[in-house]
Amino acid sequence: MASDRVAFVVGASRGIGRGCARHLARAGFDVAIAARTIHEGSAPGGLPGSLDAVAAEIESAGQRALPCQMDLVDRSSCAAAIERTLRELGRIDVLVNSGIDYGDGMSAFAETPIEVYDRAFAANAIAPLFLIQQVLPAMRAQGGGLVVNVSSGAGQNETSAMPGAGGWPLLYSMTKAAINRGTAGLAKELRRDKIAVVNLEPGVVATERMVQVTSRQGIEAGANGVSVDVPGAVCAHLATHPSPMAFSGRTVDAPQFSVWAGLADGTTLPDPYGPTAWGAPPALAIAGQTTGVDGGVPVPPDED
Repeated sequence: MASDRVAFVVGASRGIGRGCARHLARAGFDVAIAARTIHEGSAPGGLPGSLDAVAAEIESAGQRALPCQMDLVDRSSCAAAIERTLRELGRIDVLVNSGIDYGDGMSAFAETPIEVYDRAFAANAIAPLFLIQQVLPAMRAQGGGLVVNVSSGAGQNETSAMPGAGGWPLLYSMTKAAINRGTAGLAKELRRDKIAVVNLEPGVVATERMVQVTSRQGIEAGANGVSVDVPGAVCAHLATHPSPMAFSGRTVDAPQFSVWAGLADGTTLPDPYGPTAWGAPPALAIAGQTTGVDGGVPVPPDED
């Protein structure tokens, strides 16, 4: 039976993707969830999280869950997941590109084989574009839709810290910069189809991977990152907004927006999003832009 509203969330087994999936379910969406990790305990590096667990959360919210095993560098698996969702759920109203390939983790450029960059660009920049192409016919036929690309300030900002010592690797920065920049161009081309394309800047988020990586560096991640529910709630807010096209081509800063829209208690957010930073001048990033991202805390993405 076809669903009334359907979201397709990439990288949904943990982290920001999981937060988006469960908030979309609470907002009334049936959710197709895509990642590599189906069962708990099978993720690389022992990371917690699985599509099984997220499916249970979606169903507990009273919505249908459709787990799809998918690898971003395997285009046949990407196409098959979209086809299965359209066949079993009948439509796709929202596509959330949250999955990412992290390469060799915090390796420096000189120690990273160039083939690792090939794979990262295929997964982090080309795969989201491929998935958008796959959903376009359905979104056009139904009169519109929303694409949410999970962004990162690392795509436009740099820190003085080295990778693994508080900074992020070049591979992550370059691939995020590619998809960050692509959103504006996609929004321009798809506006006539009433398909909104939005960058969601999650801020520093205490994902499972961030907790794992920063704990090795002696950083208490829980004190420096917001919950995955912050970008998750903002994603669902955009998906249910009466005029999502108003955000198309823009970058939405999740921690700030969550407070402005009343989605989170801003007094509980850590620096630089909470009261300790209110009224203070924002950190000035390179290129003259401010995103809420400052040096000192890495923003490791999630492996699914």
